[in-house]
Amino acid sequence: MKIALMRHIIAGTAGHIDHGKTALVRALTGIDTDRLEEEKRRGISIDLGFAHLDLAEAGGIRLGLIDVPGHERFIKNMLAGAGGIDFVLFIIAADESIKPQTREHFDICRLLRIPAGLVAITKTDLVEPELVELVRLETEEFVAGSFLEGAPIIPVSAATGQGIGDLRSALAAVAGKVAAKDAARWFRLPLDRVFSMRGFGTVITGTLISGSVGEEQEVEIQPLRRKARVRGVQVHGQKAARALAGQRTALNIAGIEPSELGRGMMVTEPDRFEPTQMVDALFELLPSAKPLKHGAPVHFHAGTAEIEAEARLLGEGRFVRFLLREPALLLPGDRFIVRMFSPVTTIGGGEVLDIAPPAKLRRAAAARRLEVLASGTREERLSLLVRESVYGLSMQQIVARTGWMTAEIEAAAKSQKFLAIREPQFWVADREWAEAAAKRIHASLGEFHRKNPLQPGISKEEVRSRELPGAPAFLLENILGTLRTIAADGETIRLASHRVALKQDEEAASAKIEAAFADAGLAVPSMAEVLARSGVEAARARSLLQILLKGRRLVRVGDELVFHPSALDRLRQMLAERKGLHFSVAEFKDWTGISRKYAIPLLEFLDREHVTRRERDARVVL
Repeated sequence: MKIALMRHIIAGTAGHIDHGKTALVRALTGIDTDRLEEEKRRGISIDLGFAHLDLAEAGGIRLGLIDVPGHERFIKNMLAGAGGIDFVLFIIAADESIKPQTREHFDICRLLRIPAGLVAITKTDLVEPELVELVRLETEEFVAGSFLEGAPIIPVSAATGQGIGDLRSALAAVAGKVAAKDAARWFRLPLDRVFSMRGFGTVITGTLISGSVGEEQEVEIQPLRRKARVRGVQVHGQKAARALAGQRTALNIAGIEPSELGRGMMVTEPDRFEPTQMVDALFELLPSAKPLKHGAPVHFHAGTAEIEAEARLLGEGRFVRFLLREPALLLPGDRFIVRMFSPVTTIGGGEVLDIAPPAKLRRAAAARRLEVLASGTREERLSLLVRESVYGLSMQQIVARTGWMTAEIEAAAKSQKFLAIREPQFWVADREWAEAAAKRIHASLGEFHRKNPLQPGISKEEVRSRELPGAPAFLLENILGTLRTIAADGETIRLASHRVALKQDEEAASAKIEAAFADAGLAVPSMAEVLARSGVEAARARSLLQILLKGRRLVRVGDELVFHPSALDRLRQMLAERKGLHFSVAEFKDWTGISRKYAIPLLEFLDREHVTRRERDARVVL
């Protein structure tokens, strides 16, 4: 129960090879993080190692320690561990002071925006106290102006134990000030290890960077887009019902084999995000690096992934587009590191701004939009993305594109810039675009009414297919709502000012058509016959018929049969006098004096109107 109440903070070691990172972690925790035979044989860390330390003095913190390799050849493994850490335990050996990988690890921590840390000067037992003091002064100068300026610098010896207590106290002080990762955000777990355990199957591990995950939860492995089920959860080696952001997490998953998985993949909620191979980013070039050239091949490191990429400069070089050779799950705000191919050195890093940028934009235009994504408010960023879409974006599309929570999106969408639709689903369109679309529809309706004065309007489906092809059906309804000059009558829309006004010959023809059906009773003539005798040309006659039908002055009973309401009323009255009576088609023909040609369609109409009900070969009057 005590562990469940603990805060979980992740610290990572950083520093030059053989400066005592692994030995120091072992002295602090009692855990040997060199797990590979080759690591033990060679005496260096090749891959990530993990340990933990309970800091009761910090108010109940479990500090997870990621021991990363320092050798230049294994920097990519260091990067796989650095992305999820809350602060850094930076290590400098007293007998060697600042070395090349010291500088590179420091640059990486700074580029990843690791917010805090402290410095341990190791191997103090190997040198005189004066040299330890000199290294401390060099360290202060080295970190000046950085996130480590003013951070504790603790001389220690893993061999003798000197300073270990002071280091533990300093770790507790730094950890106590670290803000916990947000377990309320979307679940994302960068995968750093995969293995199989006898009796369990596939196990994956990583540092949970946001959200939470529990037993029996369905997850998705990105970029594979493969679904899996969580069979079990461990946090720092102990079974747990649920893992929260900031915890070292192991998941036993069903539905996928270890051979299908690898470091660099991301475990997420199912159907929440989309992998990408094109990333627009804010890029910072290290002062020591040569300028990045347009089209240069680079190693792109983000989370636990290392992907070959091509860099394309946008604008003056502050913004860069990376074309990834393989897909990856990234979100705006994610930090990354860039290393050159030859020589393989870290040259810079930055922040992901967009994971689905427009492919064909001039560099200057691309840079302008990235300025908005880099420094704009959430409302301004949402406005840009919505304007660039054809018809707007759904909630799911916005989440996948930005990683924002639904409440954040709903709050931003309250701005008057947007047409925010909540039913039948949440949808955000640009209000200016919506109003322009409504005005186009208004103009189109005006032209239609001028050419077809006898038509009441245009069907919504026709307007959708012509003005908004491929748009969700509900979008038209909401666009029309922005203009009071457009009215809807069922599935037909018209200008609110439009009224069907008949000319003198049309009035006469309309009366003639209506009279023809009224005089015929139930034995009505064909529509073609009546329209041909109306006195106006066929197109206008058909329009007049539609007006009569719409006004219920005539009633369509079948595809080719139209009746006058008076005849149908007399039929209903006649049947009302026979309520409860069962009858056959033959009896109905005798009562009405009509042929089967009329009797069957009329009876089917009466069934639909709930005047009669069919029971096998007979009917009953209701």
